[in-house]
Amino acid sequence: MNLRDWLRRLPVVTRLVLSVALTMSLVLTGAAGLVYSRVKTALDQQLNDDLTAYQRSLDQAVRAETPLPPGPSGSLQQVLDAHGRVLHSSDALRHQLLLTPAELHAVAHGATVRRDVGSLLPITSDTLRLQARRVTAGGEPRIVVAAVRRGHRDEALRELLAQLAFASALTLVAASYVGYRTARAALRPVERYRSGAATLADGAQNTRLDVPADRHDEITRLGHTLNHMLDRLEASAERERRFVADASHELRTPLTLMRAELDVALHRPRSAGELTDTLRSVDTEVQRLIDLANALLDLEELGSSHHLTRARVRLAELVEAAVAPHLRTAQRAGRVVSVDVPDTVIESDARWLQPAIGNLLDNALRHGHGTVRLTATVHEGRLRLSVTDEGPGFPAKFLPRAFDRFARAEASRTSEGSGLGLAFVQAVAIAHGGTAHVENTEHGSAVILDLPC
Repeated sequence: MNLRDWLRRLPVVTRLVLSVALTMSLVLTGAAGLVYSRVKTALDQQLNDDLTAYQRSLDQAVRAETPLPPGPSGSLQQVLDAHGRVLHSSDALRHQLLLTPAELHAVAHGATVRRDVGSLLPITSDTLRLQARRVTAGGEPRIVVAAVRRGHRDEALRELLAQLAFASALTLVAASYVGYRTARAALRPVERYRSGAATLADGAQNTRLDVPADRHDEITRLGHTLNHMLDRLEASAERERRFVADASHELRTPLTLMRAELDVALHRPRSAGELTDTLRSVDTEVQRLIDLANALLDLEELGSSHHLTRARVRLAELVEAAVAPHLRTAQRAGRVVSVDVPDTVIESDARWLQPAIGNLLDNALRHGHGTVRLTATVHEGRLRLSVTDEGPGFPAKFLPRAFDRFARAEASRTSEGSGLGLAFVQAVAIAHGGTAHVENTEHGSAVILDLPC
């Protein structure tokens, strides 16, 4: 298992604390490095200034062939000839050369050499910073080496490193603790929401998450979203229960009627005419069952958007095909169907839109009065189609659930129709990426489709 997989398996709080710790480590390391660099630069500058001043005084004494002056406490001095022989040296050095052969060669050819002897860490004794230059004394070249102790400078830097390490470690621990407490506090509502969701998963009903009303951060918005989702799920479950109950009732009614017809027919001998009437009644109920089953299958098929196939079609021809089957029904009822549709081309699935328009006309002719008006307009790529009548309109309590399956404006279920017409119309609108709504006008009811085309 690689590092990424291992990190993904860790709890969110642990990952957050690790992220905080890693980020703070980088920040503290950078800050400590900057402080150390600035202090080291200042100490080195001071040490170099002392070394340069000491070197200058030695150079002047060698040129003047006067005794070499003493330097800072613990400083060392050495004078060599061009061949590297020691002409003068501090007592602590005796005849030990401070320069390497390569450095001697470089200084003899005019270069200035400066380097450190010993290291800061690990701690070593006799740490020096030396500088060597060539000077001329009495017409002869001389190599003057000046060296000062680095003890105070190194001790200050080691103390600084220790203090920075201690402060950084303390800050890192404090930041990690604060990050842990903050992460726990921030995720506590999420854990509470998870517990509430687990309660729902165990079958609890009407449970909602406790979301603080005085906050509006990401967590509370998540809580409101989850509660909204729970409301939708509960409403969906309620619609499903009602759908099952309504479907059972719708199926039971024709089946019961068929069973009653058959029982009566079998109870005693019947004439051929009576048997024919019974079979016709049974055939009507069977057709009702077939229509109901087809309507339910159409609704389920419309639930999948891949069943929708858009194509260019003339709107006038589509509406004419939808209106034609209902003209005879309107004529028998003494009704008029008025159509006002532009002769334009739209993109839609005529296989579904045509029966949806037919359902609207059928509802208007069955439940409304007066003239049925079908109007359509196309503007900025959208089709607005409405079917109105001059009837009493929809009952106010029916409007919010007009598009529910098996919903009927009448309280009784004995009226014609299955209550799936408007549900089918809404499903067609949604499948096209549009909307459908019903309303009452001054003269009756109206159902309006708004579809992209």
